[in-house]
Amino acid sequence: MTPMERDIEAFAEQRRVRGYAEKSVRLLRTQLRAFAQWLAERGVTQAEPVTRGMVERYQRHLFYQRRKDGQAVSVSTQCKHLDAVKGLFRYLARHNRIAFNPAAELEMPRRHQRLPRGILSREEVESLLAQTQAHGQRGVRDRAILETLYATGMRRSELANLTLYDVDFAQGTVLIRKGKGNKDRLIPIGERALRWIDRYLHEVRPDLVMDAADTTLFVTDHGQAFVRNRLSDLVKSYLERCGIDKPGACHLFRHTMATLMLDNGADLRFIQAMLGHARIETTTIYTQVAIKSLKAVYERTHPARMERTHEECTVVPDADAG
Repeated sequence: MTPMERDIEAFAEQRRVRGYAEKSVRLLRTQLRAFAQWLAERGVTQAEPVTRGMVERYQRHLFYQRRKDGQAVSVSTQCKHLDAVKGLFRYLARHNRIAFNPAAELEMPRRHQRLPRGILSREEVESLLAQTQAHGQRGVRDRAILETLYATGMRRSELANLTLYDVDFAQGTVLIRKGKGNKDRLIPIGERALRWIDRYLHEVRPDLVMDAADTTLFVTDHGQAFVRNRLSDLVKSYLERCGIDKPGACHLFRHTMATLMLDNGADLRFIQAMLGHARIETTTIYTQVAIKSLKAVYERTHPARMERTHEECTVVPDADAG
């Protein structure tokens, strides 16, 4: 193991001790090992000789790198790799393992703020929910899953991890344990979703679950906990039955919930809490797709619109009259 690789392992262990999720630590190690390999190919196997110029060249390497399908690496992925590099050198500098931090003033790529690719209308959501009626007892479970996604906007991994004890029917809340960033959050859940969950628990789950001690809330036809791809396949099957051709599956409900709530006047900070976003900037993307309020303001305030409305209300005398 090279000195750089030992530094990476020490940094990863420090993240683990600080409570970072194991998945995040594994991704960090993968990203930094790619950086270490790039350095090793250039004869550098320890952190001390690394200069700002080397880090900037690695940034250019990421920019020109291509995936197996020939597509460029996304800006978001480039930023994640560079964030890992910056974090490593910050850690080494603080622990006096290097004399200076070569990545301290690195200018990050500009992140492009992309709108959610698909949003469901209220009518489309209700059509999806109604489709479950054609599938008997399994449809009751599927309806409970779709209602939960729509009511809470939780991620598919968060839904898959729900247990019987995470839903509080009396308080109308659901506890999401170890969401993104390994954080817990308590959020409200609607009455309709609770009714379908209750029906699923009493009518369907007892016939599906294999182990009476298993506390997983939603289980598959074989009594096992859902994996993320299986949940996506379930949602996509209902999208196809309804003839809805929009990209995404479980995340469609997440985007839809946030957009419709914002349209109806919900405060952005509340939506941030519901979605579990660490930064409010992540949530502000929904202000660009919540068009209802924007249109109302436009109708009231845009001078061209106001002038056209005035003209429509003005009666023009007939030139031939009199």
